[in-house]
Amino acid sequence: MGRGNNRRDFLKASALAGIGAVVASTSAFADEPVKPAAAGPSKLNIACIGVGGKGDSDSSDAGKYANIVAICDVDSRYLDKKAHQFPNAKKYVDYRQMLTDLGDKIDAVIVSTPDHTHAPASLMAMSMGKHCYCQKPMTHTVAEARAMRDLARKNKLVTQLGNQGTSYDEFRRGVEILRAGLLGTVKEVHVWTNRPIWPQAPDVTDALKEQAVPATLNWDQWIGAAPMRPYNAGYHPFKWRGFRDFGTGALGDMGCHTYNMPFMGLNLDYPTSVVAEAGDINPQTYPSWAKVTSEFAARGDRGPVKVVWWEGHKKDRTGKLVRNIPDYKTTHGFDLPMSGSLVVGDLGMMMSISDYGYTLRLIFNADSPGFSGKIPQILPRTGGGDDKQKLEWINAIASNGYKPLANFDYASQLTEFILLGNVAILAGKKLEWDGPNMKITNNEKANALLTREYREGWKVI
Repeated sequence: MGRGNNRRDFLKASALAGIGAVVASTSAFADEPVKPAAAGPSKLNIACIGVGGKGDSDSSDAGKYANIVAICDVDSRYLDKKAHQFPNAKKYVDYRQMLTDLGDKIDAVIVSTPDHTHAPASLMAMSMGKHCYCQKPMTHTVAEARAMRDLARKNKLVTQLGNQGTSYDEFRRGVEILRAGLLGTVKEVHVWTNRPIWPQAPDVTDALKEQAVPATLNWDQWIGAAPMRPYNAGYHPFKWRGFRDFGTGALGDMGCHTYNMPFMGLNLDYPTSVVAEAGDINPQTYPSWAKVTSEFAARGDRGPVKVVWWEGHKKDRTGKLVRNIPDYKTTHGFDLPMSGSLVVGDLGMMMSISDYGYTLRLIFNADSPGFSGKIPQILPRTGGGDDKQKLEWINAIASNGYKPLANFDYASQLTEFILLGNVAILAGKKLEWDGPNMKITNNEKANALLTREYREGWKVI
């Protein structure tokens, strides 16, 4: 399990190293499980916006449980490949045209585009009354996340964020363990990642030179609401994540996964303040490293909590480039995996050694009571997996009342919190946050970073 722990600690940690063993024991449940709607194929008609990359698996997963009646992608390589899988689905390059053409012929959409197109596509679909499944991060800006939540509420739509770790039973058990207070009083959380794994600062700090647009790609549609710039293969596919106009960096890519379990389990909502340290800050790309510290006020039975995010690589005192992760003292001597989270309470700690908030480890203090008694199961179980994240959403639409766990009410707060970290990185100063009113109260200039300019013809909010 790690270094620096005494024999009693090690025995306790080893006994509970696979918390899945606790989950598997029905004697640990005090209440009857809360069950979602019955599984099975539905007659829902779904349109998929973005079918390359993550959109490939998203559309395939949804196709197990519903009818895929339309597919849209700006790159014909992905569109034609997906058309072989769903030959009866209508093909589109422009999602706006697709939604206009099909109107009431579709019930719901799945949005699996680059980050900068999430809100424009989702908001248009939801304004037409379509249920929405959107890949993480939910949006490109804080203001878009709030707009997505408000529209989903107004139109009473069934929504789900594509942070698939939420569907795993062990993730949900972790949430229940935190809500049951097994770790005692939690005062701090640390979350770290192996991202970025794409080009950004310090290697890339400026726009890329113009190249010929591939014959398969509609570059104007790919740019969408973002400012127009010349095509370069360094943007599409995938490498767009490191550019501010298109992606949301390491925080946006992985925060909706790695923050998710402690954020939900501790009932976090709006931070009161956010401050960041970062290296190689520039207007084009995300930084080479960052540490973002957020403070949450007490809420209900929970006291105040400090949450710290770590990303990238930085030079140590000797000039050697090392990962920017919590130090030995912070982790209480336990070795850290490549990505994960650590929730620290006064009775013990819980560590996720995966990106997705499961594969959990409980580490109790030598003088703590450890695991005792029954922890109620308060969340439904899906069996886990990326396809179950879609199934929960599809079943919820069919059941007319069941609410998916990563619905936009929850996901919008998670997303706003995460994207505030990017705002703090650019601001370079501690930001005081009035969450209910979506306003930075001590830095008026930084409020402009909560939204963005939309290219003419693409404005959504």
